[in-house]
Amino acid sequence: MFDKLIEILKANPRKIVLPDGPDPRVIEAAAKLKKEGFLEPVLIGTQEEFDAAAAKLGFDLTGVEIIDPKTYAGMDEMVNAMVELRKGKMTAEQCHDALLQGNYFGTMLVKMGKADSLLGGATYSTADTVRPALQLIKTKKGAHLVSSCFILQRGDELLAMGDCAINISYEDDKDKEGNVTFSAAQKLAEVAVETAKCAKVFGIDPKVAMLSFSTKGSGKGGTVALSHDATAIAKELAPELAIDGEMQFDAAVSPEVGQLKFPGSPVAGYANTFIFPCIEAGNIGYKIAQRLGGYAAYGPILLGLNAPINDLSRGCNADDIYKMATITAALA
Repeated sequence: MFDKLIEILKANPRKIVLPDGPDPRVIEAAAKLKKEGFLEPVLIGTQEEFDAAAAKLGFDLTGVEIIDPKTYAGMDEMVNAMVELRKGKMTAEQCHDALLQGNYFGTMLVKMGKADSLLGGATYSTADTVRPALQLIKTKKGAHLVSSCFILQRGDELLAMGDCAINISYEDDKDKEGNVTFSAAQKLAEVAVETAKCAKVFGIDPKVAMLSFSTKGSGKGGTVALSHDATAIAKELAPELAIDGEMQFDAAVSPEVGQLKFPGSPVAGYANTFIFPCIEAGNIGYKIAQRLGGYAAYGPILLGLNAPINDLSRGCNADDIYKMATITAALA
């Protein structure tokens, strides 16, 4: 999988911001990325602190772009741009203070076209990585929410799972009169389509299973209606995709069970892209696959934004950063 992504990047050079400062894991990953030369890492902090940390750790950052927000020549332009983006919600002084932080500064580098993507979260929380993205990068045209997926790999096998990290549950959006303006099922359908699009980037021919504890109406209550309704909407949004549901996980992955419970489905028994009805199921599901199934899990990959902004676990290592940087830059 990574050989393919690296070839994409060699043909289409990209620049990625790593905003977490002189963290040893970030320095190790950036040094390796620079040495291999298929993308350009940008680090946020002072030259002195990075030089000192790299020397202590024994890594070479020669040629790596390092930007200190406090001395950045384009800060006034960046502040003005951020004030405009925040539309009265933040003063110039507040924007300036926020931009002294790596997460906001790095996100604005992407927004202003100075970089193509950002990977944060080695030291920042998920909220502190996602919040600037929502405020500054914003959702792409036609997107109503930001979601996420994980790519799971075991040998040559690749799977996609969404949403396992961002949306806790799916609720109807309503106007002041109580009318539904965007339904929970529409949201889950959008997650399904975006996850399938992401899966294609990694060479997966998506067969999308809308998961539940029910298969084709066998159960009632809970999120069954949500997954059922979202299936119909997703099929309308992307008729070219193989999407089916609602179905249980065994029906999604076992041809014998799938065709018994859901005869004639092009997905049942053959699914490789799994859409969960809530974050509890999604987060537990991908971790079971990772810890008991022996899959490597890459993500969360954020979906629905105008530019690739991705989040790391604060428990990540340098190899995680290297691989997620490769994924994030390739998505650009």
